[in-house]
Amino acid sequence: MMRDVVIAAALLLAATVGVARAEPNMGNWSVGSGNDGQITASLHASNKLITGGGALGYSPVLTLACRPDGEPRWSEWLQLDDAVSASRKITISVVVDGGKTDESWSVGPRGRTLVRDGNDGIKRLVSANRLTLSWRFGLLSGRGEADFELAGLSEAIGQLAASCNTDPP
Repeated sequence: MMRDVVIAAALLLAATVGVARAEPNMGNWSVGSGNDGQITASLHASNKLITGGGALGYSPVLTLACRPDGEPRWSEWLQLDDAVSASRKITISVVVDGGKTDESWSVGPRGRTLVRDGNDGIKRLVSANRLTLSWRFGLLSGRGEADFELAGLSEAIGQLAASCNTDPP
């Protein structure tokens, strides 16, 4: 009896290890579920920003999301610890593998989340290796910049699309 339990436990462990190896390599991306039933993939910036008090640093978090109910809606957002002073829209300089453009993003509650809806933002990242986002915190507060190494992104987007029953952007 005890031998059967040990064998069953060993088989379960072997199966679990086998499944872990079969999963795609998503680098440092973590996949989960977000607000309103969205499926999300999040990545911490490779750099740190110093908080308003100057004592602590933090890494902004980039999150890509799709909504599985109805027509899937893709979005991306940047989570900050320090608020931006803009109230509705903010211009973000976006550098994808060296190519620069400016985009308009919405400012979320309390100014700590910057949001961009639509699959075109995610589509621009599918084959990218590096993303840099830069923005102004306020008129006199300086700029923030977040650098992201996008290793594993295509696998993360594939998992999001599969969970949302849609094609990747």
